[in-house]
Amino acid sequence: MNVASSPAVASVDFPPVATIPGALDAGVLFLCDHASNAVPPDYGDLGLPAGQFERHIAYDIGAAAMTRRLAALFGAPAVMTTFSRLLIDPNRGGDDPTLVMRISDGALIPGNARIGVEEIERRKQRFWRPYRDAVSATLDAMLATGVTPAIVSIHSFTPRMKGVDRPWQVGFLWDLDPRMTKPMIELMQADGDLTIGDNEPYDGALEGDTMDTHATARGLAGLLVEVRQELIADEAGAHAWADRLAVPLRRVLAREDVHRIEFHGSRCHIRHKPR
Repeated sequence: MNVASSPAVASVDFPPVATIPGALDAGVLFLCDHASNAVPPDYGDLGLPAGQFERHIAYDIGAAAMTRRLAALFGAPAVMTTFSRLLIDPNRGGDDPTLVMRISDGALIPGNARIGVEEIERRKQRFWRPYRDAVSATLDAMLATGVTPAIVSIHSFTPRMKGVDRPWQVGFLWDLDPRMTKPMIELMQADGDLTIGDNEPYDGALEGDTMDTHATARGLAGLLVEVRQELIADEAGAHAWADRLAVPLRRVLAREDVHRIEFHGSRCHIRHKPR
């Protein structure tokens, strides 16, 4: 079964968040910011041909299947979006100029080209805000158990961008807090057959993004995982990579420091390299 699909036909109310139940004391919450390429019927196709919704500009190919698999392996909750990042990007701060993209990797998005402040605010309230609130509410419920959760956010990246090949099979992004990233990189490097990105293919510091808001600002340990898309484009690949990541992740999550609230230095805000 191929994970990629054309834009989904959704119900009129189009709930913007999908949650996977799990033990609130599992010690980890999985997130998937770019899980879906769906657009609600009242937005049509945003003026784009169907093929554009198969691309990374619409969603993170394979990330949703990886997230579901990891949640099942750890018996942990997960929060996922149900809408395309072409509508609004839930991994951007509320005042980020790239919150709604007018052009993405060479594709002009007609439905966004002349978007005004009112429509951006409408999309924030309908899609962006409910996702952010669902993540916050889940973290609050997990903290109430007395077990401080870590956050693992699953993404994928294109094998080639602007004519440049990307050699990494997997990358781990971080800002100021190395509690999860450094040991994950060390454990996976021990396999000897991977090229691993440390803050590649993007820098992990971005003001107002999901991890800044829910991990860094709250003192929670966080890990943002980027897997190269062609490796997880079908369900078998997505599950294989989830299984592979789960082995070192269990060891990292067993560390006591990962389940403490800690603030690491002053928060620096560096823009992501463009996707």
